[in-house]
Amino acid sequence: MKCPYCGFIEDKVIDSRPTEESAAIRRRRECSKCLKRFTTYEKVESVPLMVIKKDKTRQTFNREKLLNGLLRACEKRPVSINDLEKMVDEIEGQILNTLKREITSQEIGEMVMARLKDLDEVAYVRFASVYRQFRDINTFMDELHKLLKER
Repeated sequence: MKCPYCGFIEDKVIDSRPTEESAAIRRRRECSKCLKRFTTYEKVESVPLMVIKKDKTRQTFNREKLLNGLLRACEKRPVSINDLEKMVDEIEGQILNTLKREITSQEIGEMVMARLKDLDEVAYVRFASVYRQFRDINTFMDELHKLLKER
């Protein structure tokens, strides 16, 4: 590992431990030349998951993009960032467990909607208005009526 301070390529590992979700190993290293310490992370390399958009283009799955969409839907709502990160982890895990290498954005949207409905109904309606592209007040009201019937 190349030292980020002096560029020397020899170091020793001081400490190794798994990250919280055991998705990676965190290593504290010490440069053999300048003796400064730095942290590296080691994780399994995976095949990228592709998302098929509505216009049939493909993009690499981006959990940050999903989290940002949830943050917008939950803006000024009593939903913690930890709840949203947990939701993104669950959705990503569910997608990876299907063992499919491609998934449609509609499938992801439905996974989000199912979880948001239980977490915060206002955030659910906000997300639905963008995801389902409400064109007018009637489609918005239809979604609200569905939500009320399920209660």
